[in-house]
Amino acid sequence: MALSVSNKEENMVTTEGISGGMKVILNRPRKLNALNYQLIVQMLRMLESHEYDPTIKFIILKGNGKAFCAGGDVTSVMTLTNAGNWSFGANFFRKQYSLDYLLGTYKKPLIAIINGIVMGGGAGLSMHAAFRIVTENTIFAMPEASIGSVPDVGEYVALTGVRLNGIELVQCGLATHFVHSKDLASLENALSMMASSDAKNTTKISEIINKYANERDIKTENANSRLEIINKCFSRETVEDILLALETFAVERNEKWIFDAIKSIKSASPLCIKLALKLVNQNKVNPHKLQVKMS
Repeated sequence: MALSVSNKEENMVTTEGISGGMKVILNRPRKLNALNYQLIVQMLRMLESHEYDPTIKFIILKGNGKAFCAGGDVTSVMTLTNAGNWSFGANFFRKQYSLDYLLGTYKKPLIAIINGIVMGGGAGLSMHAAFRIVTENTIFAMPEASIGSVPDVGEYVALTGVRLNGIELVQCGLATHFVHSKDLASLENALSMMASSDAKNTTKISEIINKYANERDIKTENANSRLEIINKCFSRETVEDILLALETFAVERNEKWIFDAIKSIKSASPLCIKLALKLVNQNKVNPHKLQVKMS
């Protein structure tokens, strides 16, 4: 049974109780479950209330409709900012990153079912989960730099805005399991039927998910060659050096994805991609203290 956060609020996040756990469902399907301020606040409140509830031993995160979460609701942020409410943007991102932090430190196993679109802020919701399940419908991207914003994770995806499918996400380690969308209902049912004593046991949860995971599809595509080039190029210190390395490989390999990466970087906001790379590099040195000084 779906429950609203509050009778006085629009129901942007719903919950569904299952044996030993809880489903938390993003519920803005017409907006591809994009994160607006109200949704973020509701989800924060909901997850905080469940974290210390002894009857809830694991959480399933999913989206209603054809997207998990298409990222932040840029339209709502810009509309209020352009109307003179300059503090709204700061409050929005403060709440969003508080939600991301809560998910990253959550004391119960999180299972993210990423069936459909997951972009930007949607990655922040799903990538902290211990189990990140993707399907043939999954489309992952960090497109912020192309719209004048600053992405905050991953050199390759952040600087190029490249779209990755479910199989590619498993191959590069961003997802843990590939499950066909037709099997998701059965998987969720199996998880909901776990014995109470198993519901907080990540080994038991993994065993159930593995019964529905399709390793054969993962092995049909080999991303090792691409990953090797990505690691060599995107480990460089500056955007200019990354571009130079990509252009060198483009001459040697003549592969479409390399030319696409070059084109995307050159067409994105120069300031945004430089800031994004600085954030990522700084986080590698000190992951607990991020700050960018503008000279």
